[in-house]
Amino acid sequence: MKKVMITGIGMLCANGNGKDAAWASLKAGTPAVGKITRFDPSRCTSQVAGEVKGFEEYAIGTLVDKKAARHMALFSQYAVATAVEAWKDAGFTDDNRPDMDRVGTIIGNGIGGLDVTGESYRTLFDRGPDRLSPLAIPELIANEAAGNVSIALGAKGPAHVVTTACASSTDALGYALDMIRSGRADVAVAGGSEAAVLEFAVGGFMKMRALSTGFNDTPEKACRPFNADRDGFVMGEGAAVLILESEEHAKARNARVYCELAGYGATSDAYHITAPDPSGDGAVKALNIALKDAGVEDISTVDYINAHGTSTNLNDKMETAAFKRVFGEEGAKKINISSTKSMHGHLLGAAGALEAAITALAIKEGFVPPTINYENPDPELDLNYTPNTGVKRDIRVAVSSSLGFGGHNAMLVFKKV
Repeated sequence: MKKVMITGIGMLCANGNGKDAAWASLKAGTPAVGKITRFDPSRCTSQVAGEVKGFEEYAIGTLVDKKAARHMALFSQYAVATAVEAWKDAGFTDDNRPDMDRVGTIIGNGIGGLDVTGESYRTLFDRGPDRLSPLAIPELIANEAAGNVSIALGAKGPAHVVTTACASSTDALGYALDMIRSGRADVAVAGGSEAAVLEFAVGGFMKMRALSTGFNDTPEKACRPFNADRDGFVMGEGAAVLILESEEHAKARNARVYCELAGYGATSDAYHITAPDPSGDGAVKALNIALKDAGVEDISTVDYINAHGTSTNLNDKMETAAFKRVFGEEGAKKINISSTKSMHGHLLGAAGALEAAITALAIKEGFVPPTINYENPDPELDLNYTPNTGVKRDIRVAVSSSLGFGGHNAMLVFKKV
């Protein structure tokens, strides 16, 4: 079976614009959640989010063509910016490109252009259908992130979007892995994007009682995974894209490699439309499938897990129990676990891609980023969550975990090379 390498990374989140800025902030354990500024949050019981700052100055006219950006929803702009960064990071240029017919594009997204949807409904109700933008539909539909990335790079292989809620971009990376293994592509541009810090989205999650509401005056403390006083997740936004290549293709061009993307597993809980199965059966099965797919025979070589770690009561409890079932009570305690959502918030459909990028960087640099705001441990949750300060550690094998509404469980396994 072909090995697949990660050779390029692009990142965009509340912690920073671009891989280098975001990773430096995450390593330092910098909180990036703040008071919502995208709209007046006074009508919402949850008023905090991990917002991207200064994106236009950072990306428009450089990473994203200025004219093309006028015809994209924000989630598409984020996707293109991170894809172009990742493409350049992999060492590709106009004069040094792979066979573009053999480059696939797979972008995960949970919601699409919700900003355009809201603006379009306002126009429809106030002014009528004849006043709608002719580009409203092309801007808002979820596949346009993949379409715009493909156009921006000139990638002419398969171009797909994956929508499995908060597991979307983890599944996108898993499908890209399989695409290269099967020989349908030599290179894959894979990841996820989300831009849903909007009153409608915040209000919808608020009414589900899924969001943190107790830290509006101290927003940097709001996302507190594995704490006894966790009270809900915190919305985030941004994107991450990874360049995947077959080992042969990467070696042939002497590419710099971050790590190997070695395994993927996915299951469905078939339990509830929003709540995870408290037994953790689906997560356990997905993780075991991913480890087997990666050829990890000795599970004691797993040194790091980037947990889904949403800071919700049900997720954190179930995920901890699932890790114990897979690795054993004592084995699980030897693994460094972190929820970087504590710093950047929950990027919904883009969460898995951002956390996969973080995991790849953690392996490359031998550094585990922390779970910040770990101040009031839950006595039922007793694993090593890398509290508050990152640590140096040689990481042989790592896991990134994503669990989505609808019961979607997706796991990725990475190996040091």
